[in-house]
Amino acid sequence: MSWDELLHVPGPGRSRVLVEGLDHPEGVCWSPSERVIYAGGEQGQVYRVGLDDPRADIVAQAPDFVLGLAIDGVGRLVLCVTGEHPSICVVDGGKVRYLFSHVAGEALVFPNYAAFEADGTLWFTDSGAWGEHRGKLVRVGVDGSAEIVSKALNRFPNGCAVSPDGQWLWVVESLGPTVSRFNVRTGEGPELLVTLHGHVPDGLAFTSDGGCLISNYRPDRIYHLDAAGHLEVVAQDPHGTLIAAPTNVCFVGQDLDRVVSANLGRWHLTWLDLGLTGTSLFRPERWAADSVNVGAVDDRGAPHVPGDLRQVDVPPGPALRPDNGQRYQS
Repeated sequence: MSWDELLHVPGPGRSRVLVEGLDHPEGVCWSPSERVIYAGGEQGQVYRVGLDDPRADIVAQAPDFVLGLAIDGVGRLVLCVTGEHPSICVVDGGKVRYLFSHVAGEALVFPNYAAFEADGTLWFTDSGAWGEHRGKLVRVGVDGSAEIVSKALNRFPNGCAVSPDGQWLWVVESLGPTVSRFNVRTGEGPELLVTLHGHVPDGLAFTSDGGCLISNYRPDRIYHLDAAGHLEVVAQDPHGTLIAAPTNVCFVGQDLDRVVSANLGRWHLTWLDLGLTGTSLFRPERWAADSVNVGAVDDRGAPHVPGDLRQVDVPPGPALRPDNGQRYQS
């Protein structure tokens, strides 16, 4: 292995720990109106981290492991929750409620990541069980109707993102290992964009140059895929300490010129200056949460969750550092 392959990227002064004390964070999302990052934890914690005052405060408690997060135009969070209660949840004012646990008569197995269109349509991936190739892509209309759109990308579909022009949904298959896209207007696809041999890709974040960041569960590396299809390493950590299983990333700040990475393998978020800028995400004010009887029953008439888990109020407070005793696949 050459010396260049062992180098930390980016160099000194361009990466640091933003905040510590999180429980193996998998997902991150940026709330520009609040100037805060939201992240999830293994035991269902929902963390709020101020960019100007980086403390990890628990502001809500989901029933199980929080994976991907998305935020709407009025500050409500969408949570992809796995574990004993696989579901899509909504956080509103610190209260966690269930939105879906079944779609088209099928129970969710491993809901992993969610993304909005401008009109309030919500997309999310259900990865399925690791290695079984039974993943699916789900679309939820503003009226609350949910449908399985495709099972073509079934090799653990993971991170997803709606392109800035609103035409494409980009989707990671962790066990592809690929990034592909669907045309959300015509339904055409999937179209293969890139294959990452020897990697387990996880997350996506669009860049203003027409490309995107691709973050990986393995190895500890983040790529920039430019508009011409060229792939470049923009962050890596051969020691797996500062960057450790960077499953998801988001652009932050007024100019979206910095990146925050989750680290599923450790207990912190990482701040990165990659010399790239991001694009604003779609954050509709109205979507299915305004139409569905949130927290009541699913489309099979079964309770989403035992009554004592339907709504949980957690006062803000400092997060505790968990122990490092578990291993998992993202």
